[in-house]
Amino acid sequence: MRTKVSVYMPAVVLCVLLAATVGCSKAPTDAQVSSDIQSKLSADSGLQGKQLGVQAEKGTVTLTGVVDNEAQRDAAARYASSVAGVKQVVNNIQVGDANSPTAADAMQGPTMQAEPPPAKNSKPSPSVHHRANRTDDQADTSANNAPPPAPAADDSTAQPQNNAPAPAADTAATQATPAPPPEPQQVTLTTGTAVSIRLVDEINTATAQQGALFHATLNSPLSVNGEVAIPAGYNVEGHIVAVQSAGKFAGQSILTLQLDRILVGNKHYNVQSDQYHRETANRSKNTAEKVGGGAVVGAILGGIFGGGKGAAIGAGAGGAAGGGVQAASKSPQIDLPSETLLHFTLQAPVTVTVTTKKPGSDRPHLDTNSQ
Repeated sequence: MRTKVSVYMPAVVLCVLLAATVGCSKAPTDAQVSSDIQSKLSADSGLQGKQLGVQAEKGTVTLTGVVDNEAQRDAAARYASSVAGVKQVVNNIQVGDANSPTAADAMQGPTMQAEPPPAKNSKPSPSVHHRANRTDDQADTSANNAPPPAPAADDSTAQPQNNAPAPAADTAATQATPAPPPEPQQVTLTTGTAVSIRLVDEINTATAQQGALFHATLNSPLSVNGEVAIPAGYNVEGHIVAVQSAGKFAGQSILTLQLDRILVGNKHYNVQSDQYHRETANRSKNTAEKVGGGAVVGAILGGIFGGGKGAAIGAGAGGAAGGGVQAASKSPQIDLPSETLLHFTLQAPVTVTVTTKKPGSDRPHLDTNSQ
């Protein structure tokens, strides 16, 4: 009995070892290969979030999807080739934008069912990695050279990536809608601001009327802190505050002017300015001096030629002659012709809207070349 047991025991042990060897060498299924590759791709920090497809069929693995660069594409191929049961890897992963049409085709996977086998004695394609005669040591080396997985991001600081383009309709509407014009800038011309004007109307004390309106233009721009608020050339209006014309024998000419408003396009700004005042010498004193001087000269001449009676007659004639000379002389009127330059000063601040347009720039220009 012992002899039979000793004979059959080695055979039993041999059968158990063969069964264990066959069980261990059983090839993994396609689903298991795909799952193992997906696990390796998901563990890579650079490939996390990338939509990569894995198809395994009888030891041939096809990779699809889109990555950012060639390094990520090669890393995906290395991970696939390191999984047990993989004989070759067809790397159809594209490099570029995930929203491009080419990338979209890559996400859908290959259209051909099978890739033709390489020709005899030809070099393998760069996109195909053959797993031939791999050892466990090489597999461990590939696994050790793989980049470590990225640490889990904190939910409080993680921000979702939104690379989706805006709808075409919204983009077109944004481009078609013009930006609103900037708000007009307003500045204040302070008290003491100098206003230099050039008359358009002639003003003469012989014909001017008190309260009458006169027109002028800005001779110099009005500025605030060195920045022009109103350019030169815009219209200005004022009025005659007081006017007096000297007579033939008595009185003096007086003229007082004041500014009222500045007109800029369709706007006008009321202003308070100081007064321009001018007057001539008093004509009454001048007339008396000339008449008296003529009488003295006439009396001297009359006395020489006619005695006392002649002196009286000569005095009367001399006085009359003196008055005639005064009456015949030009009256001392004040005359301010057109283009006369006058200067005023603001007596109260005024707020204006800054304009960069020169007066008349919005008027149509006459074509001088037209017949």
